[in-house]
Amino acid sequence: MSQTIILYDENGRRVPLVVGDEPLQGQPIGGPAPGTPADSELTLDLRAIWSAVYRNRLLILVVLVLAVAAGIAATMLTTPIYQASASVQIEQQASRVLEGQDDANPGAGSQDADRFLQTQLDVLRSRALAERVAQSLNLFNDNRFLVAMGANASTGTGAATNADNELRRQVVGMIMSNMDVSLPRDSRVATITFDSPDPAIAQKIVNSYAENFIISNLQRKYDASSYARNFLQTQLADAKRRLEDAERASIAYARSAQLIDASAGASQAGGEGPKSLVTASLVQLNQSLSGATAARIEAEQRWRQAQVTPVMSLPEVQSNPTIQQLNRQRAEQQALYEQERTRRKEDYPTVQQAKAQLAELDRQIARIAGETKASIRDRYLVAQRQEASLRGTLGSLKGQTLAEQDRSVRFNILRREVDTSRTLYDGLLQRFREVSAAAGITANNISIVDLAEQPRMPISPRPMLNLALAILGGLTVAMLLIFLRETFDDAIRSAEDIDRKLAVSFLGSVPLLPPGDTPKDALEDVRSAFSEAHYAIRSSLEFATPTGLPRTILLTSSQQSEGKSTSSVAIAKSFARIGKRVLLIDGDLRKPSLHRVLNTVIEPGLSNVLTRQMAIEEVIQETDTPNLFFIPCGPLPPNPAELLASASVRELTESIRRVYDLVLIDGPPVMGLADAPILSSSVEGVVFVVEANRSHRGQAKAALRRLRDARANIVGLILTKFDARAIGYGYNYGYGYGYVYGEQTPPNRWLPWRGNKKKDSDQPADAA
Repeated sequence: MSQTIILYDENGRRVPLVVGDEPLQGQPIGGPAPGTPADSELTLDLRAIWSAVYRNRLLILVVLVLAVAAGIAATMLTTPIYQASASVQIEQQASRVLEGQDDANPGAGSQDADRFLQTQLDVLRSRALAERVAQSLNLFNDNRFLVAMGANASTGTGAATNADNELRRQVVGMIMSNMDVSLPRDSRVATITFDSPDPAIAQKIVNSYAENFIISNLQRKYDASSYARNFLQTQLADAKRRLEDAERASIAYARSAQLIDASAGASQAGGEGPKSLVTASLVQLNQSLSGATAARIEAEQRWRQAQVTPVMSLPEVQSNPTIQQLNRQRAEQQALYEQERTRRKEDYPTVQQAKAQLAELDRQIARIAGETKASIRDRYLVAQRQEASLRGTLGSLKGQTLAEQDRSVRFNILRREVDTSRTLYDGLLQRFREVSAAAGITANNISIVDLAEQPRMPISPRPMLNLALAILGGLTVAMLLIFLRETFDDAIRSAEDIDRKLAVSFLGSVPLLPPGDTPKDALEDVRSAFSEAHYAIRSSLEFATPTGLPRTILLTSSQQSEGKSTSSVAIAKSFARIGKRVLLIDGDLRKPSLHRVLNTVIEPGLSNVLTRQMAIEEVIQETDTPNLFFIPCGPLPPNPAELLASASVRELTESIRRVYDLVLIDGPPVMGLADAPILSSSVEGVVFVVEANRSHRGQAKAALRRLRDARANIVGLILTKFDARAIGYGYNYGYGYGYVYGEQTPPNRWLPWRGNKKKDSDQPADAA
């Protein structure tokens, strides 16, 4: 056996709990509350993504067509490019000192090897090598190479020298821009490539690059070895002479100034040379002074702030545990005092005692706060005295340190000169030995692996790749446009948008009617999707508040033609069919429409009752639906807002709610008018109507804000003219209530039962 218990959460929503054989259920009717983890924005909503793609399918198609057309045009207009390639092997070479030692140095570090290979690649890409290639192929003497490469050859009109320079610049630039070299990882075989519209030119330049790379490498080695030996020999003699002079000058000055260098012994022991005690004390004292100055500045700022800040507003006072405890005691005593005063007079003993205790607590709080403020001042004074003391001691040490430094300045300069000269001399001597040992060695470490062959097929353009890139680019642009469009489009389309954008309880959605159907015909068919939608809304209204169905309900919307009048009639008929006495009132005193929907007269009506011209019983009309009664608008008043703001509206609702089970008021739109907020304060609940794909978040939120400012009790929201297919949820998708909408049609249709004129902009629901 199981038993269902109906509870209500803090928002007034119904929560069914099943006790017994079934587990407890705490899910509110109508789905999870807004803001629950199920609605988290971090969750990837595939259905929402598909909905956005479906709505923008035409945009995606247009972008893809344009992208593919652009890709095809680019492919057809691109000049075919041929690429020739040759490969060379680059080995790292070491100096040969002993007979039989290998040229290659396999023990070299990986980083050195990488740097060496990268250096060789940079040489291949250098301007000097490009000039050697152009010179060897005689490309500087005519313009045929530039014409074959598709460049505009310079015809210089100035001097012959300037024309030649411009031609050389263009040829070298064209070679460097179309040449490339690559070296795979963990390999020493580099691939040289050249791109050209002429395959013969590509082959010729690549092979020339490989040959000239070997020649330039051998020439650089020979030139570097010869120049290095002569240069190092001259520099070595100068360095030796400077080192001897520096050592003599350093020793002479040390003797005259009586300075003994004790750093040599400490260096041998693995430490630094001994430092002066005065210098060390000065450094340490200076650090202490910096810390004391910072502490004094901080204490001074806190004291100055404390002087201009009310004592009870100081952070030190507010964070004091004693003051916090006294404040809690004072709050409790204040509550006790107020309680005693409500029951007894001011001179009653218990009142006087409570008042005295309050005064005592105030004195204690003031005393502790004052002590806290005084402690801030004391900390500032202590920091100030510490800073002054350290500053005085520092001044005395400065003189001692300066006197000692004066004697050692010259000696330090001489020692640095000796160290510099010795380092330079040792380096030059070592390098001279290496260069001398390698003299005459011209072994080549570069060899050709493969020469280039004339290419047969172009590498560019590549039609399939261009087409794939065009499609990918088109999809990317289309997705970006969809993202921007969806980001800036805040239209309300579904229940998820209501929860996420408006944070209002969702009562139900009303489907968009198929072609040829009218709201009147759909309501007469009790099994139609239109009627079923309002049955679901009726069920939601019965559990909308902790006390059940509100007795008086106002239906309104942010703007006209959102379907609130149709929803008013449908809800009223739905409740009347289950036996409830329902009174439907046309509360729109500016553009009434319910009298046309119900085929009744407009006068007399609500305006006659509010102006006290007629009694309520005289204006109530019966309808074709049993248990459903109707009060039309009546004569249109010149001042609807003032008439609705009178006490007559509240008196009217109070009197009729005793007679009828439900009173429904079809009110005017909220935006631009004061009528709806005024009416909302006279009813127990307000139902807000939003048209799908028309209402926007900003407008709906502004209307809801106006209603809340008028202290309206907004029990929920109805989404009208909902078309699941239009927002991309698919054909025949059961949404909201578990039934199928069927085929949907565009909303623009003429409604003959409304008595309006046929226009393209007419909607299938009521225009109110």
